[in-house]
Amino acid sequence: MYIKTLSVSSLNNYIKKVLDNDFILNNAYIKGEISNFKWHSSGHIYFSLKDEYSKIKCVMFKGYAKNLKFIPEEGMKVVVKGHVSVYQKEGAYQLYCDEMEPEGLGELYIAFQKLKEKLEKEGLFDESHKKPIPKYAQKIGVITSPTGAAIRDIINVTKRRNKNIDILIYPTLVQGTKSSEDIIKALKTLDNIKDIDIIILARGGGSIEELWSFNDENLAKAIYNCKKPIITGVGHEIDFTIADFVSDRRAPTPSAAAEIAVFDLNEFNNTIKNYTNLLNNNIKSMLKDKYSNFINIKNSLRLNSPESYIVNQYTYIDKLIQNLNYTVKNKLEREKQNLGKINALLSANNPLNILNKGYAVVQDEKNNVISKIDKIKKVDKIKITLKDGTALGKFILEE
Repeated sequence: MYIKTLSVSSLNNYIKKVLDNDFILNNAYIKGEISNFKWHSSGHIYFSLKDEYSKIKCVMFKGYAKNLKFIPEEGMKVVVKGHVSVYQKEGAYQLYCDEMEPEGLGELYIAFQKLKEKLEKEGLFDESHKKPIPKYAQKIGVITSPTGAAIRDIINVTKRRNKNIDILIYPTLVQGTKSSEDIIKALKTLDNIKDIDIIILARGGGSIEELWSFNDENLAKAIYNCKKPIITGVGHEIDFTIADFVSDRRAPTPSAAAEIAVFDLNEFNNTIKNYTNLLNNNIKSMLKDKYSNFINIKNSLRLNSPESYIVNQYTYIDKLIQNLNYTVKNKLEREKQNLGKINALLSANNPLNILNKGYAVVQDEKNNVISKIDKIKKVDKIKITLKDGTALGKFILEE
């Protein structure tokens, strides 16, 4: 009987074809515990699945890994769907994973997704309905287990940030069959206390089963209908619950919820101090500007005051008087000189001065000067003015 000799590559290729054509191996659901877990920078996931007797290498490529609803961790028990094939280069078979869910929680995840889709369609997650978180809350209501780490974390953060904040703790169950009802009762009670500003709904980390109380539909509607703003701090950063989606603010942890709800008193005081200094500086600057403006106005008023105007007008009047006196004096002097000239002229032409030289003025009875002989014939009497007086008489004209 002839037996064909195969190369290593041919053997691995043959085994790969056999495995790839096997129906069961191409549609396998394998459960086991994760070990040697590595999430590569390329986005691919490499790990092994093991049980108490055996182990198989697994790979989940980036395209499938991005669809995971949780973050796989070392030691986690999971159920993987995929196909078994051979990696020809190494001659080793491995499980190529398409889907992965935590073991035993497949039904819970399905229920979670269905409820999430339903409530989202009903508008319970709408951002428009979410209430703003008060920046300076004075009293905070906390719903959580009285014995868990969550309440200790919230109290420690609150004391560190602001010792003046009041905390009202409503102890409740945070897991188990009656826990959702207990939380709903706590919400309604705290929502009716007037001086509570914020409600924190919190619990520490846990499995999906332990956190299932926060995926209750009635609890989601109670949160939605609550009048006061609600911050959820449930589980760890990777944990998401229905309560987180419907609350007004989701915090990754209970401590983070307290950080959001409680304002830092030191930071607040520093802010007040900075604003006070800024206000004082602005007031000083404003007063300085106003005073400078006041001085300018005062000086302007002083320069333009009626008193200054009157004083200046007196000076102006004095100047006018001086100018008037000067003008009048000059005018009088000129007129005096003219008068002197006229007087000299009059003196030179004064008839009386001529009389001193032996001349006489002949006038009729009406004081009209008679300068011609013809006029003497027409009067009866004549008046003769000489140097030392006047004489009346009659003329006898010679023929």
